[in-house]
Amino acid sequence: MIALSLAEIAEVVGGQTHDIPDPSVQVTGPVIRDSREAVPGSLFAAFAGERVDGHDYAAAVVEAGAVAVLGTRPVGVPAIVVDDVQTALGALARHVVRRLGATLVALTGSAGKTSTKDLIAQVLRSKAPTVFTPGSLNNEIGLPLTALSATEETRFLVLEMGARGIGHISYLTGLTPPKVGLVLNVGSAHIGEFGGREQIAQAKGELVEALPSEADGGTAVLNADDPYVRAMASRTKAKVIFFGESGEADVRAENVRLTDTGQPSFRLHTPSGASDVTMRLYGEHHVSNALAAAAVAHELGMSADEIAVALSEAGSLSRWRMEVTERPDGVTIVNDAYNANPESMRAALRALAAMGKGRRTWAVLGKMAELGDEALAEHDAVGRLAVRLNVSKLVAVGGREAAWLQLGAYNEGSWGEESVHVSDAQAAVDLLRSELRPGDVVLVKASRSVGLESVAQALIESGAEGEVSAR
Repeated sequence: MIALSLAEIAEVVGGQTHDIPDPSVQVTGPVIRDSREAVPGSLFAAFAGERVDGHDYAAAVVEAGAVAVLGTRPVGVPAIVVDDVQTALGALARHVVRRLGATLVALTGSAGKTSTKDLIAQVLRSKAPTVFTPGSLNNEIGLPLTALSATEETRFLVLEMGARGIGHISYLTGLTPPKVGLVLNVGSAHIGEFGGREQIAQAKGELVEALPSEADGGTAVLNADDPYVRAMASRTKAKVIFFGESGEADVRAENVRLTDTGQPSFRLHTPSGASDVTMRLYGEHHVSNALAAAAVAHELGMSADEIAVALSEAGSLSRWRMEVTERPDGVTIVNDAYNANPESMRAALRALAAMGKGRRTWAVLGKMAELGDEALAEHDAVGRLAVRLNVSKLVAVGGREAAWLQLGAYNEGSWGEESVHVSDAQAAVDLLRSELRPGDVVLVKASRSVGLESVAQALIESGAEGEVSAR
């Protein structure tokens, strides 16, 4: 964080200082909410949760070097006391962002946010110092913590913005007003919470409504291939640039193909030139993510050649997202278990089919959460797609939704031992350990609440007699 005195922080957040002998002492380190991350110069935000109260760790974090605690009550060590820590964090982030010289890029969408954010960050940091959201910390707490990690040297601040309803993105853009806003897509993720795609589009479009006008440097980057997103052009005064496969896209891909290992290769076209890209990531769905990143980078002054080189070198920065591990026995484990929705599930299955050409493929799939009334139909459709893509073995893990995955596969023509429904992760591990053969490719994917990353980890460990290399 940029250096601020405790007195200045207290004024910004409307707090009272307690047990602070010298209010001119500065916070020079990060703002943290995990006491284990305390370092000299840091500020500890103490949240009181259902099971853990951060205030109980106040003395320990100060002993570890934290300058003070931001909390809701005095704790016997230097503290700034506020009514609400989350609100205070937001106010502090807003203050810091206003003082930064960085260009703020914000993105949202139903699927692919984190992978695209990681691509944007890697492309932009090849040009200048860049700070970006770690993992998927894209909510009312994670976003301000990311913004507060920026320093005077930061030139680009890339923030992923999530939403669970109308008004959430408006709140986040109020804390950290973006100059460039990217909307990836409007899909089925969280459709049960939102109540329909129109409501999702309304919520996601709050990002482009928050952008400054074109005259003031605002740019909206929109997916030309998604009608809900394309329509958002009418909701902004910012400059609009489109990406996608559509002929009207300003940034587009031509000659898209997958390598023998399932990695996308294409000719990138931008308004200022064209260049070839071969990605290290897996799956054709990353082409759209790469085009979105390229559109942002182009608007921020990078050439087509610079963008292509950076995209070709970019890897996966966030865990459990198409994370590929080769076992010594030739079995390939694809851990995509961080989350799942119908769009990402279809993309992952297509990636599995591409990676597994000439090999036996396994899809270990679990529940896709928060789909509301569409849940059973969507699970049925994914099961059917696995069959159409000639996935060798489908293992559906869990309860009712998993049963519908398996039923969809069965009704599409997957009989005998080609698809199976098992009760839990351990049952899936036991099955796979007994039946995997050298050369098999295994995809593991479900919503985060299912916890199927344990299946991927168990399979990796079971093949670890020799050295395992993760790509």
